Amino acid sequence: MANIRLKFVKSYTDRHGKVRHYVRRPGHKLVPLPGTVGSEEFMQTYVEAISTVAEIGANRTRGGTVSAAIVGYLGSAQFHNLAPDTQQQYRRILERLRREHGDRSIAKLERRHVILMIDDKASTPIGARDFLRCLRLIVTYAISVGMRTDDCTAGIKVKLRKSDGIRTWTEDEIARFEAAYPIGTKPRLALELLLATAARRSDVIRLGRAHVRDGLIHMKQQKTGKPLQIPVTDALAAAINAAAPSDHLVFLLNESNRPFTAGGFTKWFGKQCKRIGLIGSPHGLRKASCRRMAEAGCSAHEIASVGGHMSLKEVQRYCDAADQARMALRAAERVKAAREAETRTAIVSPRG
Repeated sequence: MANIRLKFVKSYTDRHGKVRHYVRRPGHKLVPLPGTVGSEEFMQTYVEAISTVAEIGANRTRGGTVSAAIVGYLGSAQFHNLAPDTQQQYRRILERLRREHGDRSIAKLERRHVILMIDDKASTPIGARDFLRCLRLIVTYAISVGMRTDDCTAGIKVKLRKSDGIRTWTEDEIARFEAAYPIGTKPRLALELLLATAARRSDVIRLGRAHVRDGLIHMKQQKTGKPLQIPVTDALAAAINAAAPSDHLVFLLNESNRPFTAGGFTKWFGKQCKRIGLIGSPHGLRKASCRRMAEAGCSAHEIASVGGHMSLKEVQRYCDAADQARMALRAAERVKAAREAETRTAIVSPRG
């Protein structure tokens, strides 16, 4: 049996040894797919068969085009295995790609075309990088289903300006936030959840009492699928008991008494910061939590066990910064001790 990574496509080998492909949707008749996999007639029939499915541009897509490859990718297991937030981000980028270049032939897309697309987004390097990432996924998918034979994005990179990314909260900023929002307020509950778990916003907004067992928060990261068990600190327990609703599945609710979306939570939290003269983000507190662990002497592996980082490269930066600060402090103390020793020696030494 052939393995075709298109949504609703089923394949089997008939008694003559020929592989046949069909679109099989619940409640619909089987639709045979003609031609070779990825051919224009194959993709055209596929797109028409799933045109009632809510995939961008499916009902106005010609086979063999960039749009056809996008529709195929959005129906693939690869896309549907992504985290919901990632799916939403990729859909937004791919919709723009379809609008701007959807009628192009995916097979005739060349390296020079890709470079021109990237250059057109030079004013927004991060946007250009994300665009290239999504285009590369589409090209890779097109290769996998026979719509093209080579990767026209290979070796192309977007160079970003050197930056530490989202700014990490300082201890002074955390103290100011705590002073403005005492235990019992929703902003303080959000702060304690972010600091205690070092979690991403997409995970924090899903946490509730069902996740707390035996003094631990049991959670699975939405982005990576990694299961984590994180101790409930005294500060977090106090904030939960004082402010978290007891009759809802999650700790944090928006103004409509419903769970936050990731974007809605970021906007709400930003407003709470602005009210007291701070500029901060939830992710900045995730980084502050990692910084605190590094400054307490935790190893990169220990920090990653809480934050759920898949790579130690980012975590190691916190450890290196903390080590540098500790070594600088020790160096200053040794210099001071040496100078004091020299002074004592000079005082007791006989004059000659």
